[in-house]
Amino acid sequence: MMHIEGVSEVTDATFDEEVLGAELPVLVEFTADWCGPCRQLAPVLGAVAEQESGRLKVVTIDVDANPGITARYAVLSMPTLMVFRAGEPRKSMVGARPRRKLLQELEDVLAPA
Repeated sequence: MMHIEGVSEVTDATFDEEVLGAELPVLVEFTADWCGPCRQLAPVLGAVAEQESGRLKVVTIDVDANPGITARYAVLSMPTLMVFRAGEPRKSMVGARPRRKLLQELEDVLAPA
């Protein structure tokens, strides 16, 4: 799986601690090596992670290697982006999108609670 600057990878084993237990809202990309749109999204996620550092944590999870979490959240399409806040899924988006659109879609979850 390709590494994206500023974006960490989580697994079935680390998901609950890294995502559900995080202080910040977490944007999770459910991805796969064979997914073309996921590759398109990688630089967007890196840019968002850098731009929103301190307000948002960005992680990826490989659906093929981590079927447990993928099944728990009923993820069927790649890439699926889910935003978790205080341990709860708050928003779900499917498909690659440009950075500006993604940031617009994240505004409501990034706003102070």
